[in-house]
Amino acid sequence: MKTLLYKNTKISYTDSGEGTAIVLLHGFLENKKMWQGYVTLFSENYRVITIDLLGHGKSDCLGYLHSMEDNANVVHEVLKDLNIQKTIVVGHSMGGYVGLAFAELYPKEIQKLVLLNSTSKEDSAEKKLNRTRAIKAVKQNHVTFVSMAVANLFSENNRTRLISEIEEVREQALKTPLQGIIASLEGMKIRKDRENILKQNLFPALLVLGKKDPVLNYDESISQIENTTAQLVSFEDGHMSQIENKEELETILLHFFSS
Repeated sequence: MKTLLYKNTKISYTDSGEGTAIVLLHGFLENKKMWQGYVTLFSENYRVITIDLLGHGKSDCLGYLHSMEDNANVVHEVLKDLNIQKTIVVGHSMGGYVGLAFAELYPKEIQKLVLLNSTSKEDSAEKKLNRTRAIKAVKQNHVTFVSMAVANLFSENNRTRLISEIEEVREQALKTPLQGIIASLEGMKIRKDRENILKQNLFPALLVLGKKDPVLNYDESISQIENTTAQLVSFEDGHMSQIENKEELETILLHFFSS
């Protein structure tokens, strides 16, 4: 594990393997530990970097609000620290929002982008309201909020099949500091729409969705890649494809990296 300072804030990351660089970005309430199995597999042929985004894992909080641009700048600083000029980015959920911000801010540094259970669309008015409610709920009882939020990420039929995996996600999520949770909710709430990034077709993109995703509406999500060169992979499960569909996803990602 390595660290660097970004605006006097400690950022934690890992660097494994050699070859084309791949940056794996976790989602809200997650951290770089979620990628362990993927790092082992991918680092056989690639250089794999995992980063704890602001206020998650072993990275500190920057302030009351962590914008997607702030996090994209963190990614840029890590790559600069490692002397990496260009990378493939895989972002799960909020990590996808960060990946899109990174592509917008540093277009010459992105080789390919995977949006894993993520979207280039901004929050709807209803979603923004829900994030404000979530911030209130977090302040009242963050343990209850985290426990409910984690269970709701999986499709209903997987909530009994993957009990131990869900418990591990919950344990990691509970390590996220209160300030980190609130700052990320505030940042996601104000993020801008970045559908234009996909429509410009400047680099290969892959959108991975779950048809029973309780967080992202499947039909709405598909519309963002109409008239683009982005590829689509759909699973029959929820918001956690990296757990719910692990083996299939590993194969799909390796194919996308090498194509």
